[in-house]
Amino acid sequence: MMGADLLEALAATARKAGARILELYLAGCGASEKPDCSPVTEADLAAEEIILAALSDYAPGIPVVAEEACAAGRMPSVSSRFFLVDPLDGTKDFVARGRDFTVNIALIERGLPTLGVVQVPVGGALYAGLVGAGAWREVEGVRTPIRVREVPADGMTALVSKSHYTEATTAYLDALPVAHRRAVGSSLKYCLIAAGAADLSARHGPTSEWDTAAGHAVLLAAGGRMETLDGAPLTYGKPGYVNPPFAAFGSWRPQA
Repeated sequence: MMGADLLEALAATARKAGARILELYLAGCGASEKPDCSPVTEADLAAEEIILAALSDYAPGIPVVAEEACAAGRMPSVSSRFFLVDPLDGTKDFVARGRDFTVNIALIERGLPTLGVVQVPVGGALYAGLVGAGAWREVEGVRTPIRVREVPADGMTALVSKSHYTEATTAYLDALPVAHRRAVGSSLKYCLIAAGAADLSARHGPTSEWDTAAGHAVLLAAGGRMETLDGAPLTYGKPGYVNPPFAAFGSWRPQA
């Protein structure tokens, strides 16, 4: 299974995982603490189980790097092609009864995301992208193509993390022509930039590759980019699957 067919399969899997997350969100489920002090809930584990079972069915042989499996010490060996899975990105927001948490599945090929889906359990929106073919948003069964926007005349809108907004990020954004800042959680930030609702986002604290890969795929497919702070493309398959500080952009490019 390749390309558009694989993207459709990932979308169906993300919807199923998102539906289970929403059930547990509405019922209420507590959180425990992982060794790295980050929270984990029954919803994280249930969603990852759904995703791993589906991937083993329709994409056998492709390694899967999934957040909760890795936290439990099950980190597979990968080569040039593998999946990155964050079954519930924004667990802190989930626990706090927020709405900005997502299901994330991406395919990595030769260090870059080539396709990915991001599903938002609250509201049910789904964002998908196939690099080279475009990106779309689906709401209540209706799909709409999405594309990054030109920078508005009144300046750029930056999306900042709800729980990881640092002084370094503030200083970085202060040096750019940013007119507005909005707090948005999880990988939803990159999807909103892809959909033309904002222009950039930056993260200076550590993230894992599964936090960014699916949103990165959607953003690339919509004409945007994600880069390290020295302007190099953000790549995947790094030691420990840890990202350096990075920024995500829509159409904006710095002046030479």
